Amino acid sequence: MEISEKAPAKLNFSLDTPFRHQNGEQEWKMVMIAVDLADYVHIKTSKKLKEITVKTDSGFLPIDQRNLAYQAAKKLKERYQIDAGVEIVIDKKIPVAAGMGGGSSDAAAVLRGLNTLWNLGLSKAQLAKIGLEIDSDVPFCVYSEPALVTGKGEVVTPIGDLPPLKLIIAKPRDSVSTPSILRRIDYNAIEHQDVEGVVEAIKQKNYSQMIEKMGNALEPITADRHPEILKIKQKMLTFGCDVAQMSGSGPTVFGICQKASRAQHVYNSLRGFCKEVYIVSPYSMS
Repeated sequence: MEISEKAPAKLNFSLDTPFRHQNGEQEWKMVMIAVDLADYVHIKTSKKLKEITVKTDSGFLPIDQRNLAYQAAKKLKERYQIDAGVEIVIDKKIPVAAGMGGGSSDAAAVLRGLNTLWNLGLSKAQLAKIGLEIDSDVPFCVYSEPALVTGKGEVVTPIGDLPPLKLIIAKPRDSVSTPSILRRIDYNAIEHQDVEGVVEAIKQKNYSQMIEKMGNALEPITADRHPEILKIKQKMLTFGCDVAQMSGSGPTVFGICQKASRAQHVYNSLRGFCKEVYIVSPYSMS
């Protein structure tokens, strides 16, 4: 049996962390969206296959137990005592180590695909709970639609489609270690974000209010170590974006335009400064 799943990249329109749990993990409050820049994950399962194997066209991805897609297959296989093997082939389009949830989205695609192939009958909420054991971005990626994400990442509340817009995404050359950024959070100094304001603006399809309320509490922390983030952000605004900010823990920066023609202008202008630039649209799996 075989199935192919789309694995969309994610962006954070709003990101806040209200506090740190006693075990050291962050509490999150975020507005996350999916975009049509996506990996494609091809899953084959059969009793004739041996164990779990992962293949990819990217030389930057591990293909052993460090791979999140591998971990997703292993969790479902062990939890539901499935004796079939799994072959996973990842057609990689999302930049690696970009803060766009590529590995998490691949894992979510495997959870959805095997749920179908093995007739497990699990709901998105159940898959999200399993996904949290792999990475905090996996629950959102199971849904891949505009959502308020809270808790440790496992509480995903869809909020409806975005107002019409186009996005320009730029990935700087730098790679960012998410754990190192999270360790640097000072909860006495962090600038908390109006996440609810972004949620309400999206629900009302109010573009101007949405861009006014957007923000990322981790941006100053990452940008302090990686100043190129602020340079790209400023160029996006100069070239015509209505708003620009870092996504996740970085280093990816994205800008938003209402009109496709303006977005194309920003895209063309940025390509002289940044090698990896994309023009994309919001995506919803619902």
